[in-house]
Amino acid sequence: MDKIRIFISSVQAEFSHERAMLFDYLRQDALFGQLFEPFIFERSVANDKSAQDVYLEQVEKCDIYIGLFGKKYGCEDADGISPTEKEYDLATKLSKTRLIYIKKADEREEKESAFIRKTENNITRKTFCDSDELRAEVYASLIRYLAENEVIRTTPFDATFCKSATWEDLDERKIKRFIARTRKKRSFPFNEEEGDYKTVLAHLSLIKDERITNAAILLFGKMPQRFFITSSVKCCQFYGNEITRPIPSYHIYDGDVFELIDQAVSFVMSRIDAKVYGRDKTILAEVEPELPLLAVTEAIVNAICHRDYTSNASVQVMLFNNRLEIWNPGQLPYGLTTEMLKGQHDSQPANPLLARPMYLFGSIEQMGTGTKMIFELCKEHGLLPPTLQQDQNFKVIFVRKAEQKDLEKDLEKDLEKMTEKQLTILKQIGKNQHVTIAELSKTVKINERNVRENLAKLKSKGLIERIGPDKGGYWRVVK
Repeated sequence: MDKIRIFISSVQAEFSHERAMLFDYLRQDALFGQLFEPFIFERSVANDKSAQDVYLEQVEKCDIYIGLFGKKYGCEDADGISPTEKEYDLATKLSKTRLIYIKKADEREEKESAFIRKTENNITRKTFCDSDELRAEVYASLIRYLAENEVIRTTPFDATFCKSATWEDLDERKIKRFIARTRKKRSFPFNEEEGDYKTVLAHLSLIKDERITNAAILLFGKMPQRFFITSSVKCCQFYGNEITRPIPSYHIYDGDVFELIDQAVSFVMSRIDAKVYGRDKTILAEVEPELPLLAVTEAIVNAICHRDYTSNASVQVMLFNNRLEIWNPGQLPYGLTTEMLKGQHDSQPANPLLARPMYLFGSIEQMGTGTKMIFELCKEHGLLPPTLQQDQNFKVIFVRKAEQKDLEKDLEKDLEKMTEKQLTILKQIGKNQHVTIAELSKTVKINERNVRENLAKLKSKGLIERIGPDKGGYWRVVK
């Protein structure tokens, strides 16, 4: 088998130590040395090509692009673009697997910060403090790459047998309730009164030859946290907009996945504001919570279903004055981005044996519609779209009503300061994210240089952002 080529990209002077460390580590590790062939310019054979040509040629040949981003943007060419950004853009254009590692820093050059933001919605990014932490993060990412590309084979967590678990650790009442509900909701081909529960779980691939899977414990266990302590859900409410003490409400919920969902949703919905309408239609007053119940539920369900259960972290639900954040220790599958989650996308559950029963129970859909539904519900509710973030954790962030009113006031002020030409450009981008500078020039009736100047002003105000490279990328209206 040919080795998997890895291209390591960064500002050389800033990351000389880290580049050499990664190169040697990938060459000398017992497993990685057999599977990977890393490239850095410092260790390449001399030839008569320019350094930039060598870099781009190696990007074309590579299977994996590793980017190290820090404080400095790097030397710029005539177009004001650094070699690192050119390499990233080419890797993006060629659909290479991209792994980005960002060194923590108090300050960064402005163009480096913009470059980092540009990568936000397209790829998985990790942060690190030092070489040891970087090596650990690269190791985890490459092992995951090998497993997902079936270079090495590992059993998913939910399909792994729980060594110390027996049938006595499962609650037959929970299984009976599950059968009754799924029979009505999904025409499940079993009857809860027959009592042949082992056949039911075998049908769902949750047990085999009396051996109990991790998924079976999480779904129907009497005490799932006895086996998986971090499978609990932590819910916190804070007085302000930051994680600070004192904490007015903090709960750690235990139970099976269905119980965790109910408890976490109740925690949120009982603590957010609600509008109460009159009794003109029924004897019961209609109540409209500030955040849509189905959207909050879907986000919590996704966090519990798709999290990484091998992590020492737990799902966290954090309610601030201005937002609701739902975190889960997990990573998006390769090829799936936060931007893609906003529309129809393939369903790639991290825990398929867990996801199937949750689908039958009615907790989730399996058609890749969940996150799209969250955005649609927030729009119907008159809310700003939630933010999806992938860094150390996967996060869904909802903006609360009070914060939205403040943002709308700020937006009104921004709009008042905008020129007619800038407003026209903003509207055109809203209609067509892929609109070109030439098309804007024609519509707004100004030259292309003035279009670029106005786009820069809109970006500086935080009204728009550029996603992806200049060629092949698109604009997004932020506000």
